[in-house]
Amino acid sequence: MRRDLEMKAAAFAERRSVLSGRLAEADRRLAGHSAERAQASERRRRLEADAHSVDRLEATVVGCAARLATLLERVRERRARHLDEVRTGGARLDTLRHERSEADDRLAKIRERLQRLELELAEVGVRYEAATEALRRELGCEPEQATGVPCPVLPEGTDARTRATALEAEVAALGAINPLALEELGNLEERYRFLEEQVDDVRRARRELHQVVRAVDEEIVRVFAEAFADVNEHFQVLMSTLFPGSTGRLVLTEPSDLLDTGVDVEARPAGKNVRQLSLLSGGERSLVALAFLFAVFRSRPSPFYLLDEVEASLDDVNLHRFLDLLHEFRGEAQLIIVSHQKRTMEAADALYGVTMMPGGSSKVVSQKVSRQVPEDEVAPISA
Repeated sequence: MRRDLEMKAAAFAERRSVLSGRLAEADRRLAGHSAERAQASERRRRLEADAHSVDRLEATVVGCAARLATLLERVRERRARHLDEVRTGGARLDTLRHERSEADDRLAKIRERLQRLELELAEVGVRYEAATEALRRELGCEPEQATGVPCPVLPEGTDARTRATALEAEVAALGAINPLALEELGNLEERYRFLEEQVDDVRRARRELHQVVRAVDEEIVRVFAEAFADVNEHFQVLMSTLFPGSTGRLVLTEPSDLLDTGVDVEARPAGKNVRQLSLLSGGERSLVALAFLFAVFRSRPSPFYLLDEVEASLDDVNLHRFLDLLHEFRGEAQLIIVSHQKRTMEAADALYGVTMMPGGSSKVVSQKVSRQVPEDEVAPISA
């Protein structure tokens, strides 16, 4: 739409340049031909009026293009910001998940090692208690007393070093004991708590993102529901206007899911029991489409509308109804219609066409239509 508006603005600028040249030529002719001064003055007045109209229309087109560009930039920035937030949160969540998985693996290994140490410690405790009980039962002394007594009598053929070596072998058979296991466990628990906090932050950010998505979805649903209700109401009124005695409505395919729903158009002209638009005639389908189009126009008004041969397939009766609808809308906005219908041209305030003289080049021809305009009509239509 912005490109089309820029092309039209360029065309209007070119038209203005042509009119300015024609105005200068008229001034020169007025200076040289006093007899044609009155006629040239009247023509100059018309050209100035045309140039003024072109300037107003160009200003309107430029303003609309600027508003469209601003709205488009805001929507793009908002969408890019949301996408960046979602991608950042997803990347952070994936990273933390990977770190948590690695931490879980390390924690599982440490827990397994701790279990083995606990089993070995329990075994050593059992053996210590068994030894203590044996000392008490067999020797009648405590372990502290036993360590303070002199070396016991060794078996025949065994010296103290051999006996000590055998005892050290028995101790070695118990396995290595890591005295830093508790400290390592504390460090791992602290690392685990840190990762848990990070995961909680990611979960919190994810919940906030879900809340933002839900808020956006709710706003979309609300705006769509309001727009659908307005368009449906105006569509029913316009159907009864274009098809006297007929009914029509808009139906949601998924009323419970407005984000993924579709919209069906139901039209039932008077005297016909049809539901599908394909069973209507070409003119009837065109009128149904026009009813929907003007229902959207009425629900979301615009300063001007551009229609391109929308009434080409209408017969005289339906064309008359269409022109009545145009007269109704001409009080609300400006209408620009591309048409080959004579009756549509007769309803216009100004005509613009392209013609080519024999042996010449094509040129643009404009003509204002003189007619009695009621005082309550404030906006013209153009064909």
